[in-house]
Amino acid sequence: MDMKARPRLTVRQLRENELTAADRILRGAFDRFTGITNLFADKDYLRTRWRAAPDRAIAAEANGRLAGSNIITLWGSLGFFGPLSVDTALWDQGIAKGLMETTIDVLTAARVRHAALFTFAHSPRHQGLYQRFGFWPRYLTPILQRPVSLSANLSGLSRFSQLEERERLAALQECRQITDALYEGLDVTSEIKAVLEQNLGDTVLLQGQRLDGFAVCHAGPGTEAGSGLCYVKFGALRPDLDEKHFDRLIDACDALAASLGATQLELGVNMACHEAYRRLCERGFRAGLIGVAMDRPNEPAYNRAGVFALSDWR
Repeated sequence: MDMKARPRLTVRQLRENELTAADRILRGAFDRFTGITNLFADKDYLRTRWRAAPDRAIAAEANGRLAGSNIITLWGSLGFFGPLSVDTALWDQGIAKGLMETTIDVLTAARVRHAALFTFAHSPRHQGLYQRFGFWPRYLTPILQRPVSLSANLSGLSRFSQLEERERLAALQECRQITDALYEGLDVTSEIKAVLEQNLGDTVLLQGQRLDGFAVCHAGPGTEAGSGLCYVKFGALRPDLDEKHFDRLIDACDALAASLGATQLELGVNMACHEAYRRLCERGFRAGLIGVAMDRPNEPAYNRAGVFALSDWR
């Protein structure tokens, strides 16, 4: 191919029969950029997200062949996207720009109040691309890990999968109330349903006189966690609760992780949630990958001091 000639680009919905090829492109792109062979191991980001919302999975087709993909996730009033990837043979050919243009169209049509992403903190290339579309870097977001504790306090713990249908509906409503109190319109119940329907892990519910908090967790191969890990995709407390309740939520995640056979507990936390980040460090969590949250508009959404929330927008 003449490297000076841009390929003929079409951006459209990603098809189910393209998931294997899209996954191969994703892994190749991230392995090359990071220099780490088999970075994602047996984690799966594409298939789980495609099954949850196939209409928000987009593909870039260059000269008639698959060249990259992206998946947009909607959490009520907040939307984020990724992982965005482009075939390494087609880098610097305008593919990522084409994917981003369609991504912005999808987010605009969904009328989200806030859009966001997680990217490499050390990469001006990535940040420059997203800044052209109105996203601005704010606080660092470390991905933390710690061995699963087998001595967690289990009082008040229940699992979403073990509830009766009527109880599940009530629990979903209480989860919406918690997230709406953190950021108006925020709703992650689609993640709770996806974990249940795809058997990706479970959601822990922290019960007090009402629902005090919850955490949506993936565990094992073929999920966003991978072998040996339990990954908290989203977790939160009611905004009027404090550090001792946050400890209980982490204990609940430990208990779930142990029951699912995981040996490591993994989670992301934005450093703007200072109290949550500090407490996790005090409890022995240590950072591996450190990314940066980019936001559109340049505002904190729920990532702010005093909020006990776990998420990283990968």
